[in-house]
Amino acid sequence: MKNILILAAIILAGTALCTAQQPDKARIVANPMNLAYRFQLLDDAPARREAADPVCEYFQGKYYLFASKSGGYWSSPDLANWTFIPCRTIETIEDYAPTILIIDKEIFFMASGKPARIFKTSKPDEDNWTEIDTKFVFPTEVSQDPAFFRDDDERTYLYWGCSDRTPIYGIEVDPSDGFKSIGEVQTLIAHNSKLYGWEASGENNELNKDGWNEGPCILKHAGKYYLQYAAPGTEFRSYGDGLYVGDKPLGPFIYVESSPFSFKPGGFIGGAGHGHSFRDKYGNFWHVASMKISQRHMFERRLGLFPLYPTGNGFAQQAVLSDYPFLIPDRKVDFSAEECTMGWNLLSYGGEATSSSSAESHPPSLAFDERVESWWAAAGGEPGEWLRVDMGKIMEVHAVQVNFSDHDFTIRAPHPAFAYQYYIESSTDGQSWSRIIDRTANTSDAVHELIVLDSAVEARQLRIVNAAELPGKFSISGLRAFGNGKGSPPSVVNAVSHSRNASDRRRYTIEWPRSLGATGYIIRSGISPDALNHAVMVYDDTSLHKTQLQYDKQYEAGFFNINSEYYFSVDAFNENGIAPGIRPR
Repeated sequence: MKNILILAAIILAGTALCTAQQPDKARIVANPMNLAYRFQLLDDAPARREAADPVCEYFQGKYYLFASKSGGYWSSPDLANWTFIPCRTIETIEDYAPTILIIDKEIFFMASGKPARIFKTSKPDEDNWTEIDTKFVFPTEVSQDPAFFRDDDERTYLYWGCSDRTPIYGIEVDPSDGFKSIGEVQTLIAHNSKLYGWEASGENNELNKDGWNEGPCILKHAGKYYLQYAAPGTEFRSYGDGLYVGDKPLGPFIYVESSPFSFKPGGFIGGAGHGHSFRDKYGNFWHVASMKISQRHMFERRLGLFPLYPTGNGFAQQAVLSDYPFLIPDRKVDFSAEECTMGWNLLSYGGEATSSSSAESHPPSLAFDERVESWWAAAGGEPGEWLRVDMGKIMEVHAVQVNFSDHDFTIRAPHPAFAYQYYIESSTDGQSWSRIIDRTANTSDAVHELIVLDSAVEARQLRIVNAAELPGKFSISGLRAFGNGKGSPPSVVNAVSHSRNASDRRRYTIEWPRSLGATGYIIRSGISPDALNHAVMVYDDTSLHKTQLQYDKQYEAGFFNINSEYYFSVDAFNENGIAPGIRPR
């Protein structure tokens, strides 16, 4: 409780928590990760980008990040700045759900599908992978979503599973003999959506049927083995990762009651499933996971990076503010007590939006509704097309995140990196404009770039202008300004009511009085009043009016365990800060 109140006070003060010094702006990021997401090969669907099912490890001074359908992988010295490495020597690079394993001075790669094929290299910065004589044969019908794990005793295990029917499996393998199986395959995790609501299919877990249990991953900590798995489906904002825990790599495993530990159904971009947990070079835990767009195709996805920390009974993830600017630390930190948020608030939500033109059904307001699934599109892709927002008053802008949507693009893989070229101007009166960001000579494929300004700018209006002919329409899902609104935070939510659905204990309805001045709310829940580890960010449109409300605002969700008791609180936020709600006792 004390830590939560201290955290809120520092957020309101607008300072970063992971550093006591002026932060290096190159280490300030926001989700979705700003990667060179590749356009896909398909000719029978609208052009779309995709990366999902990620795995990341630290190897020889760099982090290496692999994801489905990316035509290569990425390297980074710091988890903030990534270089794409095209790859042709891994013949299965286009298969889904890769896994990697580090043994001494080599990295091994494997992806989904039969027959199993494993490649290795000692120099991942070069495209010089070689295939090994793979002796592992999947003993089950399912062969998707493999995951390697090497224990401290150098024994190695392989896990897999991706189905709405069959379970998560595991087996020991021998890397010295082509990863040949040792012993019998073990059934590790069955479907339990009747008990655990977050496993139930649906955007809000409302379909009352098993989702897809998939994407296993093992993380060892303090002598325990934590088996992670994803549910209910990559096309839902409810997509998350849960935990089972055991004393041995192949179990038996027991469900961790605080699941899902990786969870982000609200905010600008949702979803935090089919992920991979790892340690950075300082010993901090991180979780990289799949995030959802799923408009042009179910598999239109992005990647997210989240601080992770161990709890008394599992792990918890800092996710709710992860699509706001945060700092990648350059030292060991305690993520359970510290957040790396920059303390900058969203300034652009719901601002008055205008544009040079608009495509049908894509008005400019959709670039400021805080949903990556909707976007403004100009009528064309010519230089000079522009989008403008009036934030209502002069504010202090520290950073701008530009999220492009590639509307009506014609690009298909394989293709060279595509670079948007544009500039952003600011104004205090809508008459006189100053250029604050210049990307007119940009050569980087940066479709979700967070641009931190060298110094804060006083602005009421922002305008982005296209500067190059496009193979489609100039389009933006989020032109997001962050900084200080220079006003007062909203009033505190001092009461919360919750009721459990009598016919379906997986579902709760939470109600609270409207906060004066609030833009939106953060609904926190957990199985202990001191560990409200689940958080959902919603905006000021959550009154459903389907029942007689005790209070003004209402939110209903179905991600709860049927036999667990939950505690709730509600924070209010606006462009000036976060007002922590009254915590349960």
